[in-house]
Amino acid sequence: MSRSGKIKKRTIEPDARYQSQLVTKLINRVMVSGKKTVAQGHVYDAFEVIEKKAKQSPLEVFVRALENIKPNMEVRPRRIGGAAYQVPTPVRGIRRESLAIRWLILAANERPNKEFHTYGEKLAVEIMAAANNEGNAMQKKENMQRMADANKAFAHFRW
Repeated sequence: MSRSGKIKKRTIEPDARYQSQLVTKLINRVMVSGKKTVAQGHVYDAFEVIEKKAKQSPLEVFVRALENIKPNMEVRPRRIGGAAYQVPTPVRGIRRESLAIRWLILAANERPNKEFHTYGEKLAVEIMAAANNEGNAMQKKENMQRMADANKAFAHFRW
């Protein structure tokens, strides 16, 4: 903590190939058991597949996918008078980004292995689907939005 009492955010170094902090965040979320070079291999393989199939810059496709997945509203439980209400609240910027990356990776992990040879291919297909407003990650965002809309009646409990 700094002297003012606020916690400083860690600065994330941009990745070597694309000079992007978003790609570094994706690599860090894909990483399992501290094996960062393996995670980098998966992400860079996915980006190569995107470049071949989409004929576009993989970084642009990835950023567009994240923008499509980022949620605007979420529901948070609030206890009021012994009852827990699902209160819709807006999602802060950093949390929006981290939720989008988490959902992207979860959706890629849920894809069946029969169709794909590598994890990079699964990740690439999910990123391209999200860039086109499709896929499981996009469905997750829509479900969260639907829950927030359904619980609008409890929005007055937000403080």
